[in-house]
Amino acid sequence: MENPERAEKPAEPAAKKRLLKHLPAILLTLLGAAGGYLYYRFVGCATGACPITSDPFVSTLYGGVLGFLVGTVVTPGTKK
Repeated sequence: MENPERAEKPAEPAAKKRLLKHLPAILLTLLGAAGGYLYYRFVGCATGACPITSDPFVSTLYGGVLGFLVGTVVTPGTKK
């Protein structure tokens, strides 16, 4: 008879482990994209002379890229 306290937990699927590993980068990318759009919406350039903030697509993309770069820095790496 097996002891229920010592029962092994089932292994997590590989896809779930990968998702959890990259979750900070994914969340910060989405947060950066939202921040880029909000910056365009509330601060943006009305004349069209500003290359980043005059277009909502470019501003959102720029914010997403910055969020991704920050997210890859804070994502835990593999231990050696």
